[in-house]
Amino acid sequence: METGSACVSEVGSVDMRVVERPTHTIVASLRIEEKSAKESKDNFFWGKAGEPQENSDKRELPPEPPNEMNAPVDENLPLKKKGVAKDFSGIQLRLVHLDLKGAAPKVSYLEQIFPLLSKMGANGLLIEYEDMFPYSGELEILKSPYAYSKEDIEKILHLAEINKLEVVPLVQTFGHMEYVLKHENYRSLREVEQYPNSINPHRAETMPLVKKILGQVLELHPMASFVHIGADEVFHLGEGQDSKTWLNSNNGDLGKMFLAHVKELLNFLHSHYPDKYALMWDDMLRKLSVENIKDANISKSVSPVLWIYDQNLNTQQTDKLIGKYQDCGFPSVWFASAFKGASGPDQMWTPIGLHMNNHLQWKQVIDSMHKFPKIRYGGIAMTGWQRYDHYSVLCELLPVALPSLVVCLRAIQHGPLTEESKTEINQILGFSKMDLKKNICDGNGAFPGAEIYRMVRIINDDLKKKVREIMEGDSEIRAWFSRYHRKHRFGNPHKMETFRDKVLKTHEEWETLTDSLRVQLETIYFPDTVEEWMEENVNLHLDALRKMAKDFKEILELKAQPKAVLKK
Repeated sequence: METGSACVSEVGSVDMRVVERPTHTIVASLRIEEKSAKESKDNFFWGKAGEPQENSDKRELPPEPPNEMNAPVDENLPLKKKGVAKDFSGIQLRLVHLDLKGAAPKVSYLEQIFPLLSKMGANGLLIEYEDMFPYSGELEILKSPYAYSKEDIEKILHLAEINKLEVVPLVQTFGHMEYVLKHENYRSLREVEQYPNSINPHRAETMPLVKKILGQVLELHPMASFVHIGADEVFHLGEGQDSKTWLNSNNGDLGKMFLAHVKELLNFLHSHYPDKYALMWDDMLRKLSVENIKDANISKSVSPVLWIYDQNLNTQQTDKLIGKYQDCGFPSVWFASAFKGASGPDQMWTPIGLHMNNHLQWKQVIDSMHKFPKIRYGGIAMTGWQRYDHYSVLCELLPVALPSLVVCLRAIQHGPLTEESKTEINQILGFSKMDLKKNICDGNGAFPGAEIYRMVRIINDDLKKKVREIMEGDSEIRAWFSRYHRKHRFGNPHKMETFRDKVLKTHEEWETLTDSLRVQLETIYFPDTVEEWMEENVNLHLDALRKMAKDFKEILELKAQPKAVLKK
């Protein structure tokens, strides 16, 4: 998702800004290229007020491709499934989002945290598998080397069931399809050949592929009542040659193109999985007119999930969007907040206060839904983005963000935290004190992954600073053990011994801490996650200290030999 800093979206009728998104980045402006508000030309893509607009580009285009919107479904697709839909009309779901496109936990860790989530008021999970799903057949290429097995999925679903957590699988079906389109087998299905983000809706192979992905996921989720089809941030839509041809014949109506793809997916779900109700991110709908959405006839088949992750959510402008979706005829609307992964693409430490405030803002919106009698509030997805997209680095690890999640679950249910509720949260998490302004919790912690929380806090607070102090902040080290000394392999042992402990003991202490952290990470995560997190957050800084300590020992052993003359 992904989703940067406060993941703010100012939603309004015209100006809808995005501030450093994670997985979601387009928001309502629906800019196909990332441009500033001044540079973007919304009307170029969506027409005035979302109405069709004549295509300004009338240059010669190739013949229009076949009508792949109606391409036949691959014969290997699953048979139609009959089921009885559950009644959620009296239930407001609080879904905890598991973004598995990065740092996917082992099932054993999920087994530990599900009871905590349930205890704190979560009643569902939004699971975004991406490449962690055990795809089979021609789709096997999509799997990560550490993907869950079918048995793992069955166990996850069983653990969710016994903890009374409704599982909603999330399958991207239009944008954010990097994990599919990065493969040579599917490169030809990119909207724009250079970019793996979005799939070309006009290719004959596109819809069968997407349906097959959906089918395999849903086959392993027979009891699921909902499926989330993503459909956010379809970057570069309309820029491919096939799309330009289509737009040239359809008055440049990009909205119609987008809705046609979504409509076909919804028809497939209704036909093959009538017991499953669809959800979709709302950002691509925000600039479409009510009439366009009504004409697409999708409102009875899907609910928009309105996402805003800012702590300063504009409730007035949010109300306008809810009112619009009510006018479109959607029977329900869902919301999406963030408990982590929405304050920077490489964020290591979770800003609890920011995320708590985002949930308090959403609580106000939820409590005022009586203003919209014709649309029901269905629930909230509390997102926890792990990467902003398939190619970005990791955001905060789940154990680091668990205190934030617990605080946010309390806030979305009961509003502002009282001293009594803070005390209760501290007791549950094993902390002595919580400082929401400083985003820290004192004490060792007693929740699954607390050891990781504690050690990551030390690394976040001190590693870079302590290494810099030794490398740059000590005048004696700068004077008697500079880069020049190390390069030419000479130094005065008399002076070097005065800062021996500062260099060697500091290095030893950090190695001990990071070795312990690695052990803890390996109990929760697969090797690729451990290697990536250590490389990005530890080795980036500690390698310099490692090299200095190695040089120090070697040069001290030389006993003040003459300066080495480097060969040219």
